[in-house]
Amino acid sequence: MWSETGYLKLVRASGLYDLLITAAFVTPWSFRLLHAALGDLHGQLGLAGTLPAFGPVQMMMANLMGSIVCVWAWLRIRHAQQRLGRYDAAGRVLFACWQGYALSQGATALISPILALEVLWAVAQLWPVRSARA
Repeated sequence: MWSETGYLKLVRASGLYDLLITAAFVTPWSFRLLHAALGDLHGQLGLAGTLPAFGPVQMMMANLMGSIVCVWAWLRIRHAQQRLGRYDAAGRVLFACWQGYALSQGATALISPILALEVLWAVAQLWPVRSARA
């Protein structure tokens, strides 16, 4: 069971994690660099699945996702609240569902560690919080 203070630290930490993980998605230029690096890593590891090229529409979707996740992350870092942690956990459950679906459809296995972290963050943020009044 989390203490209220511990839970707010967790919410901030999850925001920092998201900011670091998704910052490269925010612009087409940074995402191109990230995509090339992930493609190289995928090849070096000999992983199953594919890392497809990104056209303008896919790039826009990646940039939109990166932008909104970074804004959401900054909100949690600056204004951590239990309510925001619970909403973030719900978002992580959704992200994990779509990452699992992508893996089932042949996406690169590079998604697997991120999927595992999404599930761990979701579980941590859904864990009960002990009220300071108790």
